[in-house]
Amino acid sequence: MTQEISRKNLRTKALSWEVVNTLSKFIILATIASAAPIIGGHQQFITGPIVNAMLFLAVITVGVRQALLICFIPSVFALSVGLVPAVLAPVVPFIMISNAILVLVFEKIWKKNFIIGVGLASLLKFSFLFASSQVVVNLFVKEELAKKAVVMFSWPQLVTAFMGGAIALVAWKVYQVSFERKGK
Repeated sequence: MTQEISRKNLRTKALSWEVVNTLSKFIILATIASAAPIIGGHQQFITGPIVNAMLFLAVITVGVRQALLICFIPSVFALSVGLVPAVLAPVVPFIMISNAILVLVFEKIWKKNFIIGVGLASLLKFSFLFASSQVVVNLFVKEELAKKAVVMFSWPQLVTAFMGGAIALVAWKVYQVSFERKGK
């Protein structure tokens, strides 16, 4: 009886540690993704790779459900603090959906081939966001701003997704190496 209680306590402690560990990772990734718009300001080639890297790393470290939650945070935060102009607010849901596409596609492929997972997820995110933003921006945004916005949602999205994937790959490899060293 005592052994059974002891095993149950160990399982409970292990489960509690796993929950705390996952929650800690989620909070760190979500915080970095939220801070990216402030860190990068209006610099798409700083903000984009950071957010995309956090999304890729979230899939790997905390799972797809939690990664999907992180998909929404940076856009809402950037819009709420004025880093995304209010005139571009109609595009924000499409940015969130494109982030979810990145997460879902990457989640299906990364264990088989990390680089192909990044490439396909990035390509599909870019394709969706480019196509949807063309329609939304042209419907809701004045012509002079529309041209700038369309460029922002075109090829830079593909480049920043690839850059985020490269950052995530390096971070994941560093994490694996440091974890292996601690295990020895």
